Amino acid sequence: MNVNFTAKPINFKLGEYLSKAFELLKKDFGNIFVAFLCCLVMGIIPFCGLLGAGNFYQYLRKINKGQQASPGEIFNFDKFMPYFILQLILIGGILVLYIPFMIMAIAQGSGGEPSTIMSVIMIPYMLIMYAAILYFVLKGFYIPALITFKDVTDIKTAWNASKIMTKDNLLSIFLFSLVVGVLSQVGVIACGIGVLVTLPFMYAANYFAYEDAMNQIERDEISEIGIQEKY
Repeated sequence: MNVNFTAKPINFKLGEYLSKAFELLKKDFGNIFVAFLCCLVMGIIPFCGLLGAGNFYQYLRKINKGQQASPGEIFNFDKFMPYFILQLILIGGILVLYIPFMIMAIAQGSGGEPSTIMSVIMIPYMLIMYAAILYFVLKGFYIPALITFKDVTDIKTAWNASKIMTKDNLLSIFLFSLVVGVLSQVGVIACGIGVLVTLPFMYAANYFAYEDAMNQIERDEISEIGIQEKY
């Protein structure tokens, strides 16, 4: 597979992504909301949740650029395989991490009485496990963008590129994910149906983070081409 980009650490602009997401929702909330409902439907279909999100990002890109876009585009299955493989990897990785936990839980349960030693072992293991999951999620932050916007179908290639792109940005990405996650849940806390408003905001904020990263890479590509032609 030919990769038409060179990965580089991204200048992450947390505040800009949040403000642009808010402006985009104000601009065309009705159509975005309908597309988001289609995304929810895709999430119900087995192994299509990430694909639906990727298609939703593509839809938001068209809306942001003033192009014609239909909510029905969310049901596009052209990129099913890379997202399917990604979900299999995620499920397999989580199962591998949980195997020692399940073994310890079974061993503790079969003993009849709770074991202090098992409890001492399980607590740090769970902390390490969640830290590992968080690390891989943050390092793989740009994988959906690479699949959706750069047509990267090889997950290893996307993972290696995302590792470079997130270099020195893990804290910013973590804070961004935390803020967006909290804001997306405000609808649940204030009013259950309000989540239908706040969740699209989460997707829109992620879209602008992805779009900015792709633009930074594309600017470098154009600059390199110009330099080569000049000399």
